[in-house]
Amino acid sequence: MNLRQIELLRAVVRCETTVRAAQELGLSQPAVSNGIKHLEAQLGFPLFERVNNRLFATEEARALYRDSDPLFAMQAAFATRVTDLKENRAGHVRLIATPPLGYSVVPAALQLFLAKRPNMKVFFDIRRFENVIDAVDSGTAELGFVLGLGDHRGLNSEVFFSENMVCAMRPDHPLAEKPVITPADLRSVPFIALERGTKMGTLVRQAFDKMAETYEFSVEVRYCNTACMLAEAGVGIAVVDPLSPLFAGRFKLATRPFEPASRVAASVVRSDKRPLSRAAEAFLREVRQVASGLAEKLS
Repeated sequence: MNLRQIELLRAVVRCETTVRAAQELGLSQPAVSNGIKHLEAQLGFPLFERVNNRLFATEEARALYRDSDPLFAMQAAFATRVTDLKENRAGHVRLIATPPLGYSVVPAALQLFLAKRPNMKVFFDIRRFENVIDAVDSGTAELGFVLGLGDHRGLNSEVFFSENMVCAMRPDHPLAEKPVITPADLRSVPFIALERGTKMGTLVRQAFDKMAETYEFSVEVRYCNTACMLAEAGVGIAVVDPLSPLFAGRFKLATRPFEPASRVAASVVRSDKRPLSRAAEAFLREVRQVASGLAEKLS
């Protein structure tokens, strides 16, 4: 299989029809259909099951799709580098963050950064934790910002902010009168949980386990920002990172300490395969400054 054939396979897996795959790749529908048939003949096994004009990827096709992810991450990084060289971007930086930091610390630092450097070019994206790690590892992004980082080989990390998770609720919620909220307080109120298996969701579940409390919820969401939105709407009370309700000025929320204390750390990650640019170093200094101010505000 060559790279073009893998690209064709990936497009059809995503689109599930040769018509949509052709539109995505800028090819004709017959070219895509014939390309898949040729690839199946070459490999000696089917890649798709054809049902009502749709193509459903076989397990073998999905395995090839997953295994080809690193190739296309490298291709994206290479294409990014070529574009930067072509446009002669002497001053640019590529950033990526998970939602809690992408909607809080990073924008605040970016405002300070660009105010001093109006000609700087910045690429900024917000993705899931796994995507942030992959982007930094592949070189698609120079700096990544995440909460709850574990051990990742090939990446350097620095904790720039650490604080306990908090309970977020409407200011008129009965629990807003309490100075501290525990899992026992959440027994009889609608609770907005963070998704099982996520970094934040695991921290909250561990706190409930520590207090031998049953973990029951009304709604489960992936992101803390979503939990804050639902809490403001009166859906329930949420346990979230301390940054999401603090920076989300559109949310009218009361926050209270959550015990047992669930510490969450914000980290910046960078690859140890390549040095940081001066622009990235400068942006990181702004992040540290914003984080220092936050620590003082929350202390």
